[in-house]
Amino acid sequence: MIASRLDGFIVEVGVDVQALLRLDADLNDFVEDVFVSLRRKGWQERCSCYLTGLMLDGQRKSVQPMAERLDEANEQSLQHFLANTPWDPVPVRQRLARRMHKVINPSAWVFDDTGFIKDGRMSPCVARQYTGTAGKITNCQVATTLHLATDQESCPINWRLFMPESWDPSSPKASADVIQRRAAAGIPDDEHHRPKWQLALQCVDEALSWGLPPPPVAVADSGYGDSGEFRHGLTRGDIPYAVQISPTLTVLPATATRTTPPYSGRGPRPKPRYEQRGQSVKDHIMALGSKRAARITWRTGSQQRHGEPQPITSRFVFCRVLQADAGTRSVHKGQDLPECWLIAEWPARAKQPTRYWLCTLPANTRKTRLIQACKQRWRVEHDYRELKTSLGLDHYEGRKWAGWHHHVTLVAAAHGFLTWLRHHPKATVSE
Repeated sequence: MIASRLDGFIVEVGVDVQALLRLDADLNDFVEDVFVSLRRKGWQERCSCYLTGLMLDGQRKSVQPMAERLDEANEQSLQHFLANTPWDPVPVRQRLARRMHKVINPSAWVFDDTGFIKDGRMSPCVARQYTGTAGKITNCQVATTLHLATDQESCPINWRLFMPESWDPSSPKASADVIQRRAAAGIPDDEHHRPKWQLALQCVDEALSWGLPPPPVAVADSGYGDSGEFRHGLTRGDIPYAVQISPTLTVLPATATRTTPPYSGRGPRPKPRYEQRGQSVKDHIMALGSKRAARITWRTGSQQRHGEPQPITSRFVFCRVLQADAGTRSVHKGQDLPECWLIAEWPARAKQPTRYWLCTLPANTRKTRLIQACKQRWRVEHDYRELKTSLGLDHYEGRKWAGWHHHVTLVAAAHGFLTWLRHHPKATVSE
């Protein structure tokens, strides 16, 4: 398909025809493997067509302009396949995740969320809400995502569309026409408002059910890391984490003593408590002082000096603490509070730290490895630019719940195919 669509391109730039035909065969093999669950006649061909449209040049990657670039005669059938055909994206994501796990060999699972700026109010789960994509509150959809990642590459493998309370009929904040809007968007009845950290844990449970091995570490920003329930959910699944947190989150020194007040024999027994009161992570690190900071180099950056890539370094304070925020105390009632690393980035000449993390990697973990885990999110942020700029992640113009899930799954598959190509340079087109 790629070869047939690009005949003119071959003539213009002299691309190796055999290499292009091999690329076409590679895409067909990829589609047959990843989309094996799509059994109906023509469905895999539609997938191959859509992936080709996503990967070809063009400013817009919605159905109409892609159909024009592909010289696709039946634009309506492509639109119908995307928005109305009842194929399940979950088996596709499972197949893609297992394939890309072998390709990437991830050093982390990264949780993130991204915004899809929208006009109007009929697209599923669109509302005025904050998104880091715009850096402000705006009219948008927001998705929670799970990525397999290393410092060199990443691949999104699972998605959840965040539902604001205005789209949940059981919420007092539901809009007056929420039933009609949900019906028009085809939103299943069992979909309700859930916090993003809960959506992330759903992605984890589903990924583990696919047979993926637990990751070496899970990484997330403070939108997830501030939740004691989220951190406990990862620990319950035996998944270590390195999550960014807000400076106001409460901790205790690792040496804090747990005591049980004497029992008088009357009334309920007193609950165990810690002798010391918790303090914010900022106050805890400030009390230790900047002299505790150690300079760490954790990877090589893209900037060059005299033709050589420059290492990325900063100063960090490390200490062992007990998590003592309200969410953690609620989960661990009557139990010892969990111990972990508290890490703060404190750049030279800065008056106070700029970022904080909690990390449950073992106490004997090398400090460089701790920082590599804490900083792993950068790769996903980098790849989001490719997903949106080159592959049209946020270009879906439909208003269907199923269509949105089909589109993001197809974009993830296109991204996975390109990642696979980077591991198999013999399959790339040579000029």
